[in-house]
Amino acid sequence: MDKENVFRGINEEGIEVEYEILFTCESDETGKNYIIYTDNSIDEAGNTKVYASIFDPTKQDITLEPITDEKEWKIIEDALEYLQKNNEEKNEE
Repeated sequence: MDKENVFRGINEEGIEVEYEILFTCESDETGKNYIIYTDNSIDEAGNTKVYASIFDPTKQDITLEPITDEKEWKIIEDALEYLQKNNEEKNEE
């Protein structure tokens, strides 16, 4: 893992975990920046767990804020679907 794409945080159980940043994006619609990341753990269905939060890219330390708006979740879902589709197309080549 590239250390520039990694940060440490506290998970839901209060344990310090290393997270890998998958990508960041800014929404023109909301004016907010989003970070999509994973701890590379696997869920019950065999999928890698992915998380998303709001963050301020101008700050040195990453401070994550929860996404509570359905409209914002839709933006994240659309971005993930787009990336997944592009990755699948690249793998087919």
